[in-house]
Amino acid sequence: MKRHFAIVALAAIVFAGCNAEHKAESTDYASTEALDTVSNNQLVEKMIKTADMRFRVKDVQRTKAELSNTIKKQGGLVMEFSLNSSIQNTKKVKLSADSLKEITAYRKEGYLVARIPSAELDEFTDQIAGMAVFVDNQSLKMEDKSLSYLENSMKSANRQEAVEQIKKVGTKKGSNVESSLYIKDDYVNKKIENLSIDKQVKFSTITLSFYQDNTVKTMTVANDNLYDYQPGFFNRLALNFVDGWIYFKEFILFLSRFWLFFTVGLGAFFVIRYYTKKQSDKTFLPPPSN
Repeated sequence: MKRHFAIVALAAIVFAGCNAEHKAESTDYASTEALDTVSNNQLVEKMIKTADMRFRVKDVQRTKAELSNTIKKQGGLVMEFSLNSSIQNTKKVKLSADSLKEITAYRKEGYLVARIPSAELDEFTDQIAGMAVFVDNQSLKMEDKSLSYLENSMKSANRQEAVEQIKKVGTKKGSNVESSLYIKDDYVNKKIENLSIDKQVKFSTITLSFYQDNTVKTMTVANDNLYDYQPGFFNRLALNFVDGWIYFKEFILFLSRFWLFFTVGLGAFFVIRYYTKKQSDKTFLPPPSN
């Protein structure tokens, strides 16, 4: 009985060992297959570079022209550009009755976004540092898109294979047609994403912000204070006398419109006065003498 039990235990141990070895071989085979798949799709490094710089220059307009020429020589392209002048302070000083001297302090800034061949990015930033009077800040960011690129490539291959399988079926069912269209569109999207990654890897994006010291500019402008254009004191005094006489005549003419009311009122005044006086004489008669 004991001998029979030992034989059964030995068989169980051998079976478990074979099963574990089979699982290990399966795992090793799956890992090897995955590595072969990555190797066949060629995991190529796809590194995207972006840079930012802010710096001070002597002349913004001239720096813009120099940057454009340098970018063109490097084989790059200006994607965005803008110039902005912001007034810091302004003042007007009187020169004469009809002219002023305008003094303005303003700040000029430039903004430029360019795409530069990645291989020339370091040399380009060194050239920019040579143009600058002072570099405020400078940064470089690198993003690895290798796995995303490989993922898109593998998914594109899978979708292409799926479309071929659907074609072999040869059915015209609506669901199959819709599935085929969806897979084709997704295949195109993955291709476009990889093309975009290739372009970003080949050309790095750099953002440049530059400015110059406050500039003071003077210019003669017309006097916009209308009070300064009035005549002198004595001329205005004589004109005011004339205006006063005119207003007086206009007032007399205005009152003449009411001559009838004045006449009636004057007549009523004398009548009332006459009767009032007569009544007073009757009331205050002296007493008769004895």
